[in-house]
Amino acid sequence: MNRRPLALTTLLILGTAAAIAGATTITSETTAFGHHIVAAPSHGATTQAAVVPAPAAKAPQGQGAPDESSAAGPSSPTAVPTDLPSLRPAPGTTSIAPVTDESSRVGALYSGSGPSGNHFCTASVLHSGSKNLLLTAAHCASNTDNLYFAPGYRNGQTPFGTWQVTKLYQTTGWTQNGNQDEDFAILQVAQNNGRSVEDVVGANSLALNVDFGAQVRLYGYPANTEAPILCTNDTTRQNDHQRRIDCPSFPGGTSGGPWIDTGTNQVIGVIGGYQQGGDTDDISYSATFEKTIGDLYRQAVADNT
Repeated sequence: MNRRPLALTTLLILGTAAAIAGATTITSETTAFGHHIVAAPSHGATTQAAVVPAPAAKAPQGQGAPDESSAAGPSSPTAVPTDLPSLRPAPGTTSIAPVTDESSRVGALYSGSGPSGNHFCTASVLHSGSKNLLLTAAHCASNTDNLYFAPGYRNGQTPFGTWQVTKLYQTTGWTQNGNQDEDFAILQVAQNNGRSVEDVVGANSLALNVDFGAQVRLYGYPANTEAPILCTNDTTRQNDHQRRIDCPSFPGGTSGGPWIDTGTNQVIGVIGGYQQGGDTDDISYSATFEKTIGDLYRQAVADNT
């Protein structure tokens, strides 16, 4: 069943989480794609991840950050909590995501005049030199017509503005055959008043070939609610090219939500893949991030260089 709009189930409101995982950082986009992305390691074995590092986290307004209101809509929230473990839900439970730098990089995909009532999928900002790329699930977008992204969207407010999607990158395996192992997409967005989305909210690095047993923070925007949700848990192997996570109450609209490795803070999956993300609200899937998404990312980077 598609993870696009479905009825929202009751969220659990709890706190605390933990984070332990590992990865090796590559120093640039060029280096990453000449390192060990080309040959994928054996599945199930402990591996190191090829990654593209993100820039330093943005500072909240009032602490050196640019004025969001001049380029991207209303100003940022006046209180931005630091990303303390006490603000996160306990492993395996789901709650409303706290306002943090990380959650502000996740946003609602929507069509229409605004995100309120119109958002149907989730995306997140993906680090690149051009600072204008997003990551989502392939089944979330077949074209860019009237498609927009609202990072950090909450309760009718767009604190970091809205960004028009101008280009869609998907694999031929998806576009020609609907290959569930390639249910990921990269989106390009236009600047907003001369500023790039990554300059406004920061971005997540892409990590490849991460072990199946990683712990992640899972984000998503349910279609029938107006704030992002968050769950932390360990991932497991569904099959050679799919990973799974048990997180309750992730219904339609959460497709495309990022899987952030708690040890490296890098994105290693998106809700999608098997059953387009899962046919129950309590289990989510992602295609594994291997050479195929690495090649797609390299194409998007080259087009924007």
